[in-house]
Amino acid sequence: MRGDTILDKYSSLIDPEVLIPDYITTLTGIDNAMVASAPVFADVAEEILNFTKDCIFVAHNVNFDYNVLRNEFKRLHHDFKRKKLCTVRLSRELIPGMRSYSLGKLCDAIGIPLINRHRAEGDTDATVILFKKLLAIDDDGVTFDKFIKGTFKEGTFPPHLERSQFDELPETAGVYIFKDKGHKIIYIGKAINIRKRVLSHFYSKTSKSYLMCQEIFHIDHIVTGNELVALLQESDLIKKHYPRFNVVQKKPKPAYQILHYKNQLGIIQFAVGLVKSYNYSVVTHYNRAHAVEQLEQLCADYNLCPRYCSFKTKEDCTSHYKLKNCKGVCKKEELVSLYNLRAQQAIESLHNQNPNYIIKQPGRTHEESCFILVKDGEYQGYGYVDRYATINSLSDCEDFIDRKAANFHTNQIIRAYLKKYGEQNVIHEEIAAEL
Repeated sequence: MRGDTILDKYSSLIDPEVLIPDYITTLTGIDNAMVASAPVFADVAEEILNFTKDCIFVAHNVNFDYNVLRNEFKRLHHDFKRKKLCTVRLSRELIPGMRSYSLGKLCDAIGIPLINRHRAEGDTDATVILFKKLLAIDDDGVTFDKFIKGTFKEGTFPPHLERSQFDELPETAGVYIFKDKGHKIIYIGKAINIRKRVLSHFYSKTSKSYLMCQEIFHIDHIVTGNELVALLQESDLIKKHYPRFNVVQKKPKPAYQILHYKNQLGIIQFAVGLVKSYNYSVVTHYNRAHAVEQLEQLCADYNLCPRYCSFKTKEDCTSHYKLKNCKGVCKKEELVSLYNLRAQQAIESLHNQNPNYIIKQPGRTHEESCFILVKDGEYQGYGYVDRYATINSLSDCEDFIDRKAANFHTNQIIRAYLKKYGEQNVIHEEIAAEL
């Protein structure tokens, strides 16, 4: 186009060289048979380059279409660069107050016919009519000029999201929640600055971000006051709601524990097992090899029998490749009572390795403090207290706790925090007046 005059038109199906997913066929009507004899992108790349040379690339949600093309050219080792103009952003500026800026809803609202919805040619024809209307509204060309020169700084805003919802987002640490038309949660994220992080999704050029933004109708948020609780709460909510656009933290990681019980001979037996498999557990690991390594160390330190630590041995327990310090309980050369005494000491040593502490963090306001409670080495939850509250013990903290489940991800989050910040915000056992 030059001005409002169409100079030329180009349209072609492309063979994607992969099978078309069913949901794409449902959305567009294009199936594998339709593209079987179509050219691949490499065959038409030169034609597209020439067709778009010295032109401004215009589209509704331009970043998505532009990046699809740019990625295809990148595979051909060509750097595709064109100036861009987004009719969603132009429409928000020149036709304010619309309930939705999706192409379909916008066309319905201002009387633009939309034929073959979600087909490139049908959407393009409708976008051309919309573009002409926007040109007519911006009769002095000031708005178009700002967008073309890149002086108008705004992300590609989700077409179904009311701007007021974004404007209400705070610039503080917390969790943000994207919801679809039916208020179903589709994505959960954490942020040091909620407003800034949400906006970064709108600027993102990935196809995943584009598809997600097309489904955002509502945004909720939870202020946490600090990044650590934001991370923990994000993890908890992802496992609770299983949002479609979240990828990490969905799959539960198995937890292993060092178990102990008395066997039929009355001897304390140790084993490594899954958390839910037994009640008499001592310590939790999220890596089986780590649990086995700790049990081996326990066996060595307390002269335990490898056979009764569930390590595979032949008839002679001294045949274990590493552990050879059994005092003979398996051969009845040591009294069971003496062996069990050492085994009980080993159990107590494990309990002593599970610390109780809190991690102190800023609250949601200047008038409160936040803490994360770890008891017996396991995350319990977090809470907020008045900064002047008197807290004399860990049990006092439990009255303020919002209980949460411990798992692999919460363990990793807390370990990463301690590795980064050390003991500077950690308070052990006696915490009177420190909180």
